[in-house]
Amino acid sequence: MTLKTLPSLPPSTEKLNFKKFLRSMWRQRWLYFLMAPTLIYFVVFKYGPLWNAQIAFKDFKPLLGVMGSPWVGFKHFETFINSFYFTELMTNTIIFSVAKLLLGLPIAVICAIALHETWLVKYRTFVQTMIYLPHFLSWVIMFGVLLVILSPGNGLLNAIIEKFGGEPIPFLTSPDYFRWVVILSDIWKETGWSTILYLAALLAISPDLYEAAAVDGATPLQRIWYISLPGILPVIVLVTLLRMGHILEAGFNQIFVLYSVPVYSVGDILDTWVYRQGVLQFQFSLATAVGFFKGAIGLVLIMVSNRIAKRLAQQSIY
Repeated sequence: MTLKTLPSLPPSTEKLNFKKFLRSMWRQRWLYFLMAPTLIYFVVFKYGPLWNAQIAFKDFKPLLGVMGSPWVGFKHFETFINSFYFTELMTNTIIFSVAKLLLGLPIAVICAIALHETWLVKYRTFVQTMIYLPHFLSWVIMFGVLLVILSPGNGLLNAIIEKFGGEPIPFLTSPDYFRWVVILSDIWKETGWSTILYLAALLAISPDLYEAAAVDGATPLQRIWYISLPGILPVIVLVTLLRMGHILEAGFNQIFVLYSVPVYSVGDILDTWVYRQGVLQFQFSLATAVGFFKGAIGLVLIMVSNRIAKRLAQQSIY
């Protein structure tokens, strides 16, 4: 029995197809030009460094380089998983990420629907601007704002507590309050940006649907439940799936600026621990192994959540 192979294209046809491809690229040259900075960014800063990810499986020595360092297999992964800090770090990271997702998502959706339902255009524009303005402030500036509000010495909130006869609370250095400061400050800073995404999805819904529902006697709450929420469901699913891929990234910049030694037990996350181990103590292989671990868990979570969303909500990212 002989296998039949498909005939290959003659050289003249291959040259013709290549010329068509070049002409097509030339016609779309401005689109490629616009894409170039983004493509270069991802190649240089995202895909290029993947080559150095192999040091997670090596005992990296800077003098020997990436290729010259000896292989140690999963030694650094085992070191991290068996370390005293593993359970604490995973617990803190997951608590911060899940709490920000579960509390921030409904608040953003409610804000978007409230802005969409108002008839006062100037009021909507003003509120929309004010709630997403904190997104553009760095966490260093936000830390200064939080100090003005939460400082135990002369903070605004503690001044109110003392006025009513209470004792000042060290919100930023107390393990009992620090997690809530992190979660609520992140919601305050980022909810406005998420609101804009959901508001844009609401504005894309045809007004004819709302008019037809009003003619049929639907109440405002019924229009929200049967038109607005189903209309933005694909965006909600997409944002949630993308957040699931970063569930082990609880916000390094925020935690690094806000936390201190007294709250390490409730505030230390994977990224801050990696910073101390990898950058300050020069354990590059261990830090890379933790990053590899985070990436693998994120990939699994986003694939599982995508399958669940496709089955339950008929929405997915692929």
